[in-house]
Amino acid sequence: MWKISKQSFGFVLTFASPMSAQDMQAWVTESKQVLSEPLPSEWGVVVDMRELSALTAEAQKLMQTGQALYKQAGMKRSAVAVRDAVTAMQFRRLARNSGIDQWERYINVQQVAQWQSAAKRWVVEGSEPPQ
Repeated sequence: MWKISKQSFGFVLTFASPMSAQDMQAWVTESKQVLSEPLPSEWGVVVDMRELSALTAEAQKLMQTGQALYKQAGMKRSAVAVRDAVTAMQFRRLARNSGIDQWERYINVQQVAQWQSAAKRWVVEGSEPPQ
């Protein structure tokens, strides 16, 4: 399951398991559509992965494709909410491979009660989220 929600600061992307390669391809396709529409001069993405498990190799490749699309379209920063260390490690690697790692921050929702506020502050203001 996935969802793209347009916000004043950019987008909120929500991913939850199960997430097949076909689901990920549908997300990439819809992402191309929403990224072709007018965007603010500076924008970012909050990614909610609290309910996402590790992805298959094929889905990971498609996630990297999607991440690169957002960066190429002008994404300034992204904040990713995760619940477990395995998912966080997988997405840190994917971010390195797609070239967005220096603009992306990970927030463990089990350690940061107000993760939504922390994520938005990073995306909008560049204020580092709590570790």
